[in-house]
Amino acid sequence: MLQRIQTLYLIGAFITSGIIPFFLPLWYDENGFPFYFQADLPISLLFGFSAVLSFLGIYSYKKRQQQFVVSRLNIILNLILLLLFVLYAPKLSGDPYVSKKGIGLVLPFISIVFLALANFAIQKDEKLVKSSGRIRK
Repeated sequence: MLQRIQTLYLIGAFITSGIIPFFLPLWYDENGFPFYFQADLPISLLFGFSAVLSFLGIYSYKKRQQQFVVSRLNIILNLILLLLFVLYAPKLSGDPYVSKKGIGLVLPFISIVFLALANFAIQKDEKLVKSSGRIRK
């Protein structure tokens, strides 16, 4: 399981969407207080579903097609989360010289990169297995 590179990419996606949001604020409100993902229910649910899908992808290593589909769904979920952040962004206070947006806003993008790399590795594995199956016949 861990010897496959896509598992490491999926672990990276899990850490990005399931662990890091607890420690990094998404943005800072107009009073300068950090806004964490737990304060908003839709954002919390999307981060939670993304972490669960990453975890499910890690443990479906024997079924490459299922792993691929779960990763694709997770990419779509992170795109929705990214869109939600873009919709929230105009409401954020911000100065052109000092940014009030937290590093947490890029977490869905980082997760998408990890998931895309995992999908590429899953496809590469699937191709290798199909080609070795042709040699045996």
